[in-house]
Amino acid sequence: TMAWLRSEVLPQLTGVVTSVSAVVMALFALCKDIIVAVIVSVYLLARKDILAAQSKKIVYSLFPTRVADLLVEESRSAYRIMSGFINGTLVDSLLVGVLCLICFTFFRFPYPMLLAVIIGVTNVIPFFGPFIGAIPCGLLILLVSPTQCLYFVIFIFVLQQIDGNILHPKILGSSVGLASFW
Repeated sequence: TMAWLRSEVLPQLTGVVTSVSAVVMALFALCKDIIVAVIVSVYLLARKDILAAQSKKIVYSLFPTRVADLLVEESRSAYRIMSGFINGTLVDSLLVGVLCLICFTFFRFPYPMLLAVIIGVTNVIPFFGPFIGAIPCGLLILLVSPTQCLYFVIFIFVLQQIDGNILHPKILGSSVGLASFW
């Protein structure tokens, strides 16, 4: 029995313990990184104005006035465009979520509020977000009614075409300052 334990069970047990300890250590490292990121983010947001003024002083001390003016103006322009993009994406996702809630309720899909929230939140993610949200929602509807799941997939496809080709360019074009065509 001891020989069998040493030759069969102990090597497998060692592998399991090593794998479990590696996962636990990775989770601790992830938690530590998340806590540090939150602390740094809160600190930067709380001191945003002071850090911006200090950055401006550094730029003006390192570069000639003409170049420093250009850098500061480009930074302001980048901030305006990026904040417009983020705000536009959030507004677009809110509209998609509300539109989903109205249509899901009208078409009597199961769990309309849950599905609309999932679709609206994942719509923030560029390119793959709508699919990331539609897959679990489709599986949830499939558990209740396969026919409604087919209608759901068709609805999401049509909604994403309307959103991607009409709503998103219109909203982002006005919030970023570009024509919808671009």
